[in-house]
Amino acid sequence: MELQYGICRVAVAQLRAEPSDRAEISTQLLFGDHVQIIEKTEKWWKIISAYDGYEGWMDFKQLANVTADVWDKLNDYKHLAPASLNNTVIGPDGSAYYLSPGSNLPLYRDGYCYIGDEKFKVEFNPAIIYPITEKNLITTATFFQNVPYLWGGRNLFGIDCSGFMQIVFKLHGIKLKRDAWQQAEQGSIVDFLQEVQPGDVAFFDNDEGRITHVGMMLNTTEIIHASGKVRIDKMDNQGIYNADLGRYTHKLRIIKRFA
Repeated sequence: MELQYGICRVAVAQLRAEPSDRAEISTQLLFGDHVQIIEKTEKWWKIISAYDGYEGWMDFKQLANVTADVWDKLNDYKHLAPASLNNTVIGPDGSAYYLSPGSNLPLYRDGYCYIGDEKFKVEFNPAIIYPITEKNLITTATFFQNVPYLWGGRNLFGIDCSGFMQIVFKLHGIKLKRDAWQQAEQGSIVDFLQEVQPGDVAFFDNDEGRITHVGMMLNTTEIIHASGKVRIDKMDNQGIYNADLGRYTHKLRIIKRFA
């Protein structure tokens, strides 16, 4: 198959493990995410996300075609939907799209962005990568507080633990991979909990030793993470302590620093 490229033309698109509406949601594309198309069926296209290399199947109607030249330009994204509730763009037909934080505004200029051949009016001030400071990281992460947990989610109406970290750090210009175990292979090690700085990222494993959870440290004793919802819990050398449940829920494996 000749190389073909696309870009997400809806606010949120499900990326599924199999070409079926009943298949597991493995992750999501946000508005402006661009992809390589590697296989096609009548309804479903298998794609690779340019941002994190994730593969999956999606409804082809949620993509617009782009040329290879445009696809290359999209790799150099600069303008994003900020951590805000008012991220509205207006499509060519006058209808509104409500974007989640971290969505791309492809080829943005003079108040407009472009999805394939369509022009969208941007009704907000784009973010151009937030400066990396401890205060800014905390502000971005806590903006998502109380967003419900959703396996594979990357948006304000449902997010999983690694999707949460990926979007927070994307807004600060740091590209994380999609899954917690992949993210754990990035960054530099923080040897001791007492050396933690706000914005450091903690990883947790299960009984088999597999890394299955991730969250961001707010300080040496508190973590924000997606578990049931995006929440703040106590943290020590043993792991995350959930006061609502009265027990530890996640066992600490390693802490990494990305900023």
